[in-house]
Amino acid sequence: MIGSYSLNFGLFFSFFIIFFSINNLKNAENLDKKIISFTFLQFFFVIISFVGLIISFINSDFSNETVFNHSHTTKPLFYKISGTWGNHEGSLLLWLLVLTLFVFIFLLKSHKQPKNYRIFTLLFQQIIIIGFFVFLIKTSSPFNFIFPVPEEGLGLNPILQDPALAIHPPILYLGYVGSSIIFSSALAAMVSTYVSKEWAKHIKQWVLVSWIFLTLGILLGSVWAYYELGWGGFWFWDPVENVSLMPWFALTTLLHCILVLEKKGILTSWAMVLSIATFALSMSGTFLVRSGILNSVHTFANDPERGLFILIFLFSLIFLSIFIFFFFHTNKEKTENNFFWLSKETSILINNWFMMYFLSVVLIGTIYPIFLEVLTSNKISVGPPFYNKLILPFLIPFLFAMAIGPKLKWIKSDFQDKLNMLILLIISFLISALIIKEFDISFLINTILVSSAFFLFFVTLREFFIKKLKNLSQNVAHFGFSLLILSILLNNIFSTEVITNLKIGETFKSDKFSINFANIDQENGKNFKSIIGKFKVEHEDGSIDALRPELRIYNQPNIVTSEADIKTNFFTDKFITMNYVQNQEYFNIRYQVKPLMIWIWISVLLLSFGGLMSIFKKRYEI
Repeated sequence: MIGSYSLNFGLFFSFFIIFFSINNLKNAENLDKKIISFTFLQFFFVIISFVGLIISFINSDFSNETVFNHSHTTKPLFYKISGTWGNHEGSLLLWLLVLTLFVFIFLLKSHKQPKNYRIFTLLFQQIIIIGFFVFLIKTSSPFNFIFPVPEEGLGLNPILQDPALAIHPPILYLGYVGSSIIFSSALAAMVSTYVSKEWAKHIKQWVLVSWIFLTLGILLGSVWAYYELGWGGFWFWDPVENVSLMPWFALTTLLHCILVLEKKGILTSWAMVLSIATFALSMSGTFLVRSGILNSVHTFANDPERGLFILIFLFSLIFLSIFIFFFFHTNKEKTENNFFWLSKETSILINNWFMMYFLSVVLIGTIYPIFLEVLTSNKISVGPPFYNKLILPFLIPFLFAMAIGPKLKWIKSDFQDKLNMLILLIISFLISALIIKEFDISFLINTILVSSAFFLFFVTLREFFIKKLKNLSQNVAHFGFSLLILSILLNNIFSTEVITNLKIGETFKSDKFSINFANIDQENGKNFKSIIGKFKVEHEDGSIDALRPELRIYNQPNIVTSEADIKTNFFTDKFITMNYVQNQEYFNIRYQVKPLMIWIWISVLLLSFGGLMSIFKKRYEI
C-alpha cells in the first residue's frame, strides 16, 4: 500500500517540478533551490516504492500479485531480492528509479551550466518520467492485490535464478536511462541555443557513463547466456540481445562525434541526431521486450496493450524531438565541415558511417521478421548467416580504418609512419595465412579478415610503447576492441563441437578426444534437485578433464534446466552439457572446445576500463 501511494506522490511532484521550472525560466538568474528539493523528494518517494516491493519479495507477501507471480517461499534470499526486477512490473519500477536518480544527479552536477539549459533538460526529462509513472500506475502496477491471499507463489523462472542475470538488468538500465539524459540535454541545448564545445564537454561525461554501463550490461548478459543456456556461445543474434546492441552502436558513434564537437565545434547536427537516435533505440528495446511480439528467453511480458502504450509514448517523444530539431536547431557555421579528406575528423566520420551500417543491419535483421509476420502471417527467424554475410565483409575496411585513424592529425594530416605500418601489415598477413593454412581453412575472406584483426591488434599494442601515457584511455579502449574482434574471429574459426547420445558407462571416441560417461550422482539444493553427470574427457595429448554437468529439477515452477560444466584456462574453454532423451536410457551430450573465450570477456572489460579512465582524466585527447 505504501509503495503504491509513493508512486502517486512521485507523479504529483512531477507537476510541482514542471510548475516551478516554468516559473523559474521567467524569473531569477539562478536555478530555484525548490526545484532541486522537489526533484529529490520525487526520487525519495520512488525509493520508498522500490524498497517496499523488495520487502514484499523478501517476506513472500503473496497478497501482492507481482510477488505471487514471480516468487516462492523456498527461493534463496538473493533471488527473492533479484526477483524484484526480474519481471515486467518490477523492471519498469527500476527504470523509473534510475530516471529520477539521474535527473537529480544531473541538477547537482550541472551547476556551472546556464540556468535555462538546466531547466529545459529537467522539463524534457520530467516528460519521460511522467510517461513512466502513468505507465506503471495505470497498466503495470507492481502493487496489485490478490484476495484471498494464496499460500504459495508461482516462482521465478529458474534460468533467471543466476547471479550474473540478477545484476545484469540494473547495469543495463543504467546505460539505457543514461541515454534519456543525453536525449533531454540535446533537446534543451537546441531550445536554449547552447549546442557548442561547452555543451559537448559537459554531456560527454554522461555519454561515457551510459556507454560504460551499457557495455558492462551486455557483457553480463552474454556471460550468462554462455554458461546458463547451454548453447555454448556468447552471442546468438537473439532479438533481445540485438535491442541492447543497437543503442550501443549509436552510443559509440555519438561518443566519437562528441569528441569532435568538443575539440573543433563541428558536426553539431549529427551529434543531435545521434543523441535522439540513441534514446529512441533504448526505448524501442523497452517496447519490443514488453510488447510480446518478440519470441525470446529474455522477454518480460506478453501484453500488446502495454507495448502499444510504450509505442505511442515513444512516437510522441520522437515527433517532439524532430520538431525541436528542425524548428530550433540552426547551423550558423557555414564552414562546419571544411576539413581535409586525410584528417582525424574524416577518420571519425568514416567510423560513424561503418557504425551506422552495422546498426542498420542489426535493426533490419531484428524488425524484418516482425513486419513480415504482420503482413503475410509467415514466421521466420534471422540467424547468424544473415549477419555474417552482411557484416563480415565491411568489418575488414572498418578495422583498417580504425588502425589508421588515430594516427592522423586534426584538420589536415600527412600520413606518417608508413614503413612501420607496412611492416605490421605484412606480419599480420603472414601470421593469418599460416594459421589458416595450418588448420586447413581454405576461405580467402578468413585470411583477409584475420589479417585485418591482427593488424589492428599490433597497431594498438604498439601505441602503448611509442606514446606511453599519452592518450592512455583511448589506447586501452582501442586495444580492448582489437582484442575483442581478434578473439571472436579465432573463436568462431577454431571452435569444435560434438553432439552424441550416451548411456551411463559408454564412451564416445573421435580423432582428437574420447568422452567417457562414468556415472551420475544426485544432490538436493534449496529449491531444486540436481542430477550430476560424471564425465572423463581424454585428449590426444594424454591430458584428462573431469567434467560434471548438471540437470536441475526445480520445485516451483516445475522445470528442468541444464547446467553446463566449463573448464577454463587462458587458451581454451572445454564446455559440456547433458539433457534427457525422453523415454530412453540415453542422455544427449554436447561437448565443445572454445578457444580464447576468457579473452572475449577480458577484452570487453578493457574496453569499459578505457571509458572509465577517460571520465577521470582532466582532459581527454584523441
